[in-house]
Amino acid sequence: MIETERLLLEILDVKAARAIASGDRNGRAWHAEFPRQDDRDAASMVSPDTDLTFGSRLIVEKESGLAVGTIGFFGPPDDAGTVMVGYGLVPSARGRGLATEALRAVVAHGFAQPSVQTMTADPLLDNVASHRVLEKAGFRRTHSTSEAHWYAIQRPGRIGPPGVPSGTMA
Repeated sequence: MIETERLLLEILDVKAARAIASGDRNGRAWHAEFPRQDDRDAASMVSPDTDLTFGSRLIVEKESGLAVGTIGFFGPPDDAGTVMVGYGLVPSARGRGLATEALRAVVAHGFAQPSVQTMTADPLLDNVASHRVLEKAGFRRTHSTSEAHWYAIQRPGRIGPPGVPSGTMA
């Protein structure tokens, strides 16, 4: 578990992932708008073989106790030490700095892993709010494609420009 001032970032294990993927709200402390399709997509990537260090997490707002989104990695680092991050919040939880707070915590957690050198993200071109979240968390835009702007952040102390990402988000 990762804890911030206002959030708990709970590991998304197989049982929780199956509930999210199926939308099974039975007895779960989920915001009424959760899960979004992006949350279901993140949950569908969790398997018994998933390295939970580099998996997804539920974003739980401490004040309400409700899951309001997901954040995490799209798998372990590649041979160059690069991991991709993704995140999302239910609409009513946006605009309060929760995504930035969660992302900063995940960045710190990622760089606490010796194998991680660079983190990347590829929000859609028109997702201006996500661009701002990444920039506030220390990411810099590296390049753009016809669909997305790519961002990266390097391990503190690493010299040189961020590497070009080896893949794209699904």
